[in-house]
Amino acid sequence: MSVDTTCISTIRTLAADVVAKSNSGHPGAPMGMAPAAHVLFSQFLAANPKNSKWFNRDRFVLSNGHACVLQYTMLHLLGYKLSMDDLKLFRQLGSLTPGHPEAHHTDGIEVTTGPLGQGFANGVGLAIAGSHYAAVYNKPDFELINNFTYVFCGDGCLMEGVSAEAASLAGHLQLGNLIVVYDDNGISIDGHTNIAFTEDVGARFLAYGWQVLTVENGDSDLDAISKALAEAKAEKNKPTMIKLRTTIGFGSKEQGTHGVHGSPLKADDIVALKTKFGFPTDKKFYVPEDVYTYYADVAARGAAAEASWTASLAAYGQKYPKEHAELTRRIAGDLPEGWEKTLPVYKPTDAAQASRKLSEIALTSLSTVLPDLLGGSADLTTSNLTKVKGSVDFQPPSTKLGTYAGTYIRYGVREHGMGAIANGLAAYGGIIPFVGTFLNFVSYAVGAVRLSALSGHQVIWVGTHDSIGLGEDGPTHQPVETNAHLRAIPNLAFWRPADGNETSAAYSVALKSKTTPSVLALSRQNLPNLEGSTIERASRGGYVLIEEEQEDLTIVSCGSEVSIAVEAAKKLKEQGVKTRVVSLPCWYTFDQQDQEYRLSVLRSGAPILSLEALSTLGWERYSHEQYGLKGWGASGPYLKVYESLGLTGTNIAVVGQKVVDFYKKKGGPVVSPIVRAL
Repeated sequence: MSVDTTCISTIRTLAADVVAKSNSGHPGAPMGMAPAAHVLFSQFLAANPKNSKWFNRDRFVLSNGHACVLQYTMLHLLGYKLSMDDLKLFRQLGSLTPGHPEAHHTDGIEVTTGPLGQGFANGVGLAIAGSHYAAVYNKPDFELINNFTYVFCGDGCLMEGVSAEAASLAGHLQLGNLIVVYDDNGISIDGHTNIAFTEDVGARFLAYGWQVLTVENGDSDLDAISKALAEAKAEKNKPTMIKLRTTIGFGSKEQGTHGVHGSPLKADDIVALKTKFGFPTDKKFYVPEDVYTYYADVAARGAAAEASWTASLAAYGQKYPKEHAELTRRIAGDLPEGWEKTLPVYKPTDAAQASRKLSEIALTSLSTVLPDLLGGSADLTTSNLTKVKGSVDFQPPSTKLGTYAGTYIRYGVREHGMGAIANGLAAYGGIIPFVGTFLNFVSYAVGAVRLSALSGHQVIWVGTHDSIGLGEDGPTHQPVETNAHLRAIPNLAFWRPADGNETSAAYSVALKSKTTPSVLALSRQNLPNLEGSTIERASRGGYVLIEEEQEDLTIVSCGSEVSIAVEAAKKLKEQGVKTRVVSLPCWYTFDQQDQEYRLSVLRSGAPILSLEALSTLGWERYSHEQYGLKGWGASGPYLKVYESLGLTGTNIAVVGQKVVDFYKKKGGPVVSPIVRAL
């Protein structure tokens, strides 16, 4: 038996044992893709298991994340920080081998995959990042960045629309450093794919502009797999899809059926499997010594590749000290010294502007000192105002539309793909991606937003047209519930700034938050710069904008409604009702402040009324009464829409008086909603 055969049989039998011990998981795809994984990791993938974060490593993404036993097995055999005991704890609480791959949790995992198609799109982002770095930092005598991104995916990934969006863009961008291996096994959870998925996948990807290669026998033809991967690497101007025809659960009694997709093999089947491969049937988790030896040699080659690259980086520093300093800073994840000084600062006398315009001004200033910013929009550039003047588009040079050194990505109308690609950009390292669309259409991409938060990817969403304030486009475009949804996502900072200083604060905090994504909800209509707002104060997520002692009422608000709250407070004061105003642009950031500070902002003693031109859901955490939208918005000039829904200073003053009267009549102490047992 050749060492290649022994290695592949080891991967297959380990997959069976690991899933059987946990009594949960998916053994079929790991068993079917074992030959491809072995060939890729042993012959092609440049990586160092002793340093999984080596910057110029090839990136590997398992988009069909349910097949994670395959990846965990390869990581273990290659010597990453994943022991046999870790494999035995597959899918157990607190283990390093969760049920789907999770970034920042298991050594060697690049991105969190689970929802199908996300990893595919992440791979496109990783490839864009590699192409961009190569264009910016490589020199004729130094090819510092030349890594490839490899993606394994299955039928489910290619059924999901997010992969189609990403694949279409990847073909346009001519990403020759992207290689996708499609596990063409014809099986999904419900059974054979002929019940729902009968398209010609190869023809579709050819139409996208990809190179498509086919390996007819992915079960055992190692030479064909190797030749296909080599041919894929040789194609510099197109991404490549390798259609790998495999047998799911190869070697099992149920091979080729959906019965081996998501259920452990039965004990007698595992015995028969090991007998077929010549492995001892009385041993579980068996790895022959020559398999460990073989993969140790592979790992040693990876370590040598990193050592050679490190030497090249040092020589590069001697010849190109400026570029070297910037590159190493970015690799380290540091921001340049003094970058915050570029943030725009505003006075109350400065002209009112839409916060989307204030965002553009901030991005323009920041781009002068932060090459880390790589931005784009889903075909709404002139509405999102995300393109900095003078910036070059990220485009294949052959199109003459830009270069790979460009910093602006034209995503097209592909919100979900854009978000998942941005996660890949962030995962590559040294890039802070920002992406733009209407806030309402962040909902189209929320699967990717959720994974940004779960994975700790520093992605900044520029979500303009943030409320019924967009007016004429009407309810289909007005994000009534989006705020509540996004605020409910853990580790996601949802900012709704009220003026220029608060917009600068949102960018300040977002750029410092290395493991937290941010959504900036920005207005279409002009907003006045407020008396009392500063970057420093707003950076705490919430602060007192108008203070009153022995107040009768506090109005807490955010975004475009803060100026309405200010107007209402003025009217109430004229009526003898002392009213404080609190601006709360980011709940997530405010909640991170200490209890003493939060209670100083939203204190006990008087009722608190919240005001927002969106759903009121969630505001009960910060207020006693809530005023906002109970349904959809309407189409019309925004001031008329606001007036029709009672969102005016005059009406909020009336509402505020009702709140004050109610709590005075009710009697008893009014305790801040911040005060609670849990």
